[in-house]
Amino acid sequence: MVMMSATAPPPSFDTKHFRSVLGHFPTGVTVVTGMIDGAPYGFTIGSFTSISLEPPLVGFFPQTDSDTWAAMAPFGKYCVNVLRDTQADLCWRFAKSGVGDDRFEGLSWRPSSTGCPIIDGVGAWIDCEITESIRLGDHYLVVGAVVELDHHAEPPEPLVFYRGALGGFSGSN
Repeated sequence: MVMMSATAPPPSFDTKHFRSVLGHFPTGVTVVTGMIDGAPYGFTIGSFTSISLEPPLVGFFPQTDSDTWAAMAPFGKYCVNVLRDTQADLCWRFAKSGVGDDRFEGLSWRPSSTGCPIIDGVGAWIDCEITESIRLGDHYLVVGAVVELDHHAEPPEPLVFYRGALGGFSGSN
């Protein structure tokens, strides 16, 4: 097996083309929430994934320069709120840099068993305790052990990001 280094792309690598090609892969949209000094915080993440069933692990990839993640990480817990197709406004509301803003102003939520915000009306939520965080290029892989999870009673259409735009997805059974 040949192992290649993922630390630095070749000098002539076209990052705009890379982003364009990867934009052809649809991703779900989530808001990862946590607490900072007793106040709710969160940010939009499209790079959420399941990792393991035994033990139940999930992960996401915040940017290494994310002020919000840097402030939330010491809490040691997070909740992934999976957005519905009717919640595009929440995607943009939480897609900001920095901390200490009004992202939760007027927003209904309740605390999970770990204390993280579960946003009312989301399609699903996954409450986690951080087991590890690994730096990979310009992102971290944050792995969480699932503590508790649930989904909306009525199966909603998920919010999907594809080629720079948001939309819903309705699959056939």
